[in-house]
Amino acid sequence: MEKSKVLAELKEIGLVPVLRAASVGKALAMAAAIADGGVTVMEVTMTVPGAIEVMRKLAETRPDILVGAGTVLDAETARMCILEGARFVVSPALNFKTIEMCHRYSVAVLPGALTPTEIVTAWQAGADVVKVFPASAMGGASYLKAIKAPLPQVELIPTGGVSLATAEDFLKAGAFALGVGADLVNDAVAPEVVTETARKYLEIVKKFRGAT
Repeated sequence: MEKSKVLAELKEIGLVPVLRAASVGKALAMAAAIADGGVTVMEVTMTVPGAIEVMRKLAETRPDILVGAGTVLDAETARMCILEGARFVVSPALNFKTIEMCHRYSVAVLPGALTPTEIVTAWQAGADVVKVFPASAMGGASYLKAIKAPLPQVELIPTGGVSLATAEDFLKAGAFALGVGADLVNDAVAPEVVTETARKYLEIVKKFRGAT
């Protein structure tokens, strides 16, 4: 899939679940539960044991899911993930070589940043979207809104503090999409609960987009 189409799908779905689990099997089950709720985007973090295997299996068996790699800290890891099927690469921080590697493979790259200087630096370095992390530590949606005011051209995905209760606020603040963690991706609850929560997130996004 071309990078432009990947970014368009990320924006259309409006959610990027941050997939963390204790094993390959649990990660795959979680991915299936989220997809059953209509959220067909997954960020498989490198903190998952066997994360590369999870990406490979999802890429092979679930072509309906847009698979990304998360918590990528260096260019070598980015390349490995891309070769195993990752269509976008996310990091909690800014690493210039990782951006260069993603550009080499024409893969969407979403580095993490927090302050205005860091966000602008990431954008100027070639980030397709900047992950604002941890957004909750800086005031949540109000902080995102404050950043977007002078930087409307910079696409931002807030992560950290996004929940069903705050999702609409982040969208109103100008989020490109929402990075969602434990409020959705939680293997301590039943799969059907995860699926229903995914549906609720999609409803919030669709309702907001329909009203704007």
